[in-house]
Amino acid sequence: MYRLLHHLIVALIFLGSALTLRATSTAVSGPTPTLEQRADYADAERNNSDPSSTGIMPAASPAHTAWMMVSAALVLFMTLPGLVLFYGGLVRQKNVLSMAAVCLGLTAIIAVIWWSVGYSLVFGKSFAAEGASNLAHAISPFLGGTEYFFLRNVDSSPNTDYAFWIPQSVFCVFQLTFAIITPVLIFGASAERMKFTSVVVFSFLWFFLVYVPLTHMVWGATGLMNGVWNPKAPIPAIDFAGGMVVEMACGWSALVLCLILGKRHGYGREPMMPHSMVLASVGTGILWIGWYGFNAGSALAADGIAANAFLTTTLAGAAASLVWPLIEFLQRGKPSVLGFCSGAVAGLVGITPACGFVNAGGAIIVGATASLISYLACTILKRTFRYDDTLDVFGVHGVAGTVGLILTGILATSVVNPNLIGAAASSNGLKAALETHTLWLVQLKAIGITLLLLIPATLIITLIVRSLLGLRPTGEIESQGLDIHDHGEEGYTMNG
Repeated sequence: MYRLLHHLIVALIFLGSALTLRATSTAVSGPTPTLEQRADYADAERNNSDPSSTGIMPAASPAHTAWMMVSAALVLFMTLPGLVLFYGGLVRQKNVLSMAAVCLGLTAIIAVIWWSVGYSLVFGKSFAAEGASNLAHAISPFLGGTEYFFLRNVDSSPNTDYAFWIPQSVFCVFQLTFAIITPVLIFGASAERMKFTSVVVFSFLWFFLVYVPLTHMVWGATGLMNGVWNPKAPIPAIDFAGGMVVEMACGWSALVLCLILGKRHGYGREPMMPHSMVLASVGTGILWIGWYGFNAGSALAADGIAANAFLTTTLAGAAASLVWPLIEFLQRGKPSVLGFCSGAVAGLVGITPACGFVNAGGAIIVGATASLISYLACTILKRTFRYDDTLDVFGVHGVAGTVGLILTGILATSVVNPNLIGAAASSNGLKAALETHTLWLVQLKAIGITLLLLIPATLIITLIVRSLLGLRPTGEIESQGLDIHDHGEEGYTMNG
């Protein structure tokens, strides 16, 4: 049995090598590469580095591509079914389907927008190309370009502006899953009291006015705040997997939305407990598992940085999942399951911008700190200002994401990620900020710019939607539940 398994593994290795060499041969222009060139090319593939010096054009690697396809599936798994169960379990029974509709509906809508123009506006770079107008050059730090509209020329060839070893089509799908989950998260704050039609229109406007420019600024090849990869970035900030792009974006926007929306009818007077902590617990587990694709997948390769992100994600989630219920135990003598769930999510949010830049000890610090501060935001801050953030999107995502970004600037190390002192980082000042221990100040600038975009844009979008459609149903409909009113269905029915 052992010998059979051994032979099978050897055969798979040889098959993978043959596929790689075949892909390589099709990418070569000119003479057949030498053995030394092939060896250097193989080293570049293994290290996820630029193979251009080998004289062989990069082609998609089966190993890296497989990991990124799995990662994309894991991130989508966070929304479907992770958030369906997590958000669905935390609301009251009469609104469980309304949360499922948000998750399912926005997944479909954002995917179509991403295909048509979204991907190009975020990850294109034609606005910065030679010959482009002065206006195009002026907006290139904020928007990408038009060259990939309707995914034109997005195929199995790598886009070397972002990754040398995976097809651009896979990179596109991976980034789509981030674009899907971010607006979905917002509506945990407005749960149980916002009309579905208003959710759809809000999401459409928010995607174009907030998500697209912010994501390009942070991750786009010509982005204003892409410190790791844009040598001309004026603000060389770092955000490995979405502290600004996802967590701050959804969390702070959720706060603005719920403040304008107002409180649920009966808030503070009637019990509004989660209808199923079982569903919420299962949803938390799915979110944690999916987060490995979210964070480790953001390395865009199956390499050492991805492995570090996998480790730090685990440790931060675990540390945070201990801190929150520990505080509850010290205060009330009973650690709640909701506390374990909330702590875990807070830690995973906090480590998101840091996971590919900090070591294991840094992950423990980030997770514990994010959990503590999020707990204070969801209890003391929320009670003090009396706002109704239904599922604590601001308290967990907004707060922990912001804390994680600051701690990333303090704890990041080039030992974990050499790209922090790479060519682009040396040109734009990131390397200098890291070596002089001032990177946290750069992170604060990036946080400030993010808030200057998020808060006014979300305020304007919310007021537009309110004037066009209204934001919430009547009090009678809200009491009856959104499931029946918006979708004509009930989450649970008794037959027979």
